[in-house]
Amino acid sequence: MKKIILILFIALTTSAFGQKVENLALTPPLGWNSWNTFATDINEDLIKETVDAIVESGLKDAGYDYVVLDDGWMARQRDENGKLYGDPEKFPSGMKALGDYIHSKGLKFGIYNCAGNKTCAGYPGSRGHEFIDAATYASWGVDYLKYDWCNTEKLNAEGAYMTMRDALYATGRPIVFSICEWGDNKPWEWGEKHGHLWRVTGDIINCWDCEIGHGSWSSWGIWKIINMRKNIRKYSGPGHWNDFDMMEVGNGMTEAEDRTHFTMWALLASPLIMGNDVRNLDDATLKTLSNKEVIAVNQDSLGIQGLRFSNENDIEIWIKPLTNGEWALAFVNMSEQPKILKFDWLRHKMGDDLNQRFLDFKKETYSIRDLYGHKIIGNTTTELNAEIKSHDVLFIKLEK
Repeated sequence: MKKIILILFIALTTSAFGQKVENLALTPPLGWNSWNTFATDINEDLIKETVDAIVESGLKDAGYDYVVLDDGWMARQRDENGKLYGDPEKFPSGMKALGDYIHSKGLKFGIYNCAGNKTCAGYPGSRGHEFIDAATYASWGVDYLKYDWCNTEKLNAEGAYMTMRDALYATGRPIVFSICEWGDNKPWEWGEKHGHLWRVTGDIINCWDCEIGHGSWSSWGIWKIINMRKNIRKYSGPGHWNDFDMMEVGNGMTEAEDRTHFTMWALLASPLIMGNDVRNLDDATLKTLSNKEVIAVNQDSLGIQGLRFSNENDIEIWIKPLTNGEWALAFVNMSEQPKILKFDWLRHKMGDDLNQRFLDFKKETYSIRDLYGHKIIGNTTTELNAEIKSHDVLFIKLEK
């Protein structure tokens, strides 16, 4: 009898803690995060105004549903019971009330902490408090946890994220777990067992292809991030995503660069987490971020991360297999001058060796849909001709 009870206990424990038992993030999460624009300067009014703006602008209808408070939301110390609580000056109504407000608008509540003793901004971290913190988040109705990697002093990365994973599962509440370990310990190799997405690099910054040093670490431009990791696309798929960081769309790059940035994150099956001030969107930014045809490429149920097909004459071509035998293709002008694209489909064989999906334009004809122009622009029996502005993109879908 004791042996039977022991076996049942092991089975239940393994189900709760040893593997993911929920169906979360089957497509890359969409939402907003406070860090890129506001850092720790966040408060209750800002978050409520942001929630309202996401709804009223149509971004909610486009699919953005997670509202994530990054570093700086909590008080500088825990309470007498060791629990975290919101900074009473920034969040006078408390975190449960804020979560209720977010949920009342049909959105989901995300929050931040860190695997170390302190967060990156010096607030209380979760080390040694993982289970009490997870229970606290669940009591507030949290739906998403971003878990950073500062001040971790010799912690084993996989072990630290495993502990928080177990703490989240113990609450019984479905919570998307975002591993923000910056790619230092190859989280793509172990992240699927513990979380739903994992950062593959350090922090993004709003530039095309730059590195900004901060002493012991750097911020990275869009193409620095895209080119930083090799051979990791095989680790991405439904429920487990390579995270290329929050987006900088609307934060000071050109309209063309924003469009390309958004396209690449969609094609790479990265989470689409806005990092701008959505309360003050200009028309161009809103048009880019709310493009449902581009978002649909990101949310394709196959969950295949795109790949670079070629890089010639300052034009990079990226491809992504989609459901129903369709494909998304991005033609990116990497130069500082406009480029004329002349692409003969019959001269190219395209494919994804990893997923054994291939295109043969001699055997099958596809309609070509411009995903920013929202129209059919021809088919693959004739040469594709277009002028692409500097740092801009022609993003198309090949439809049967």
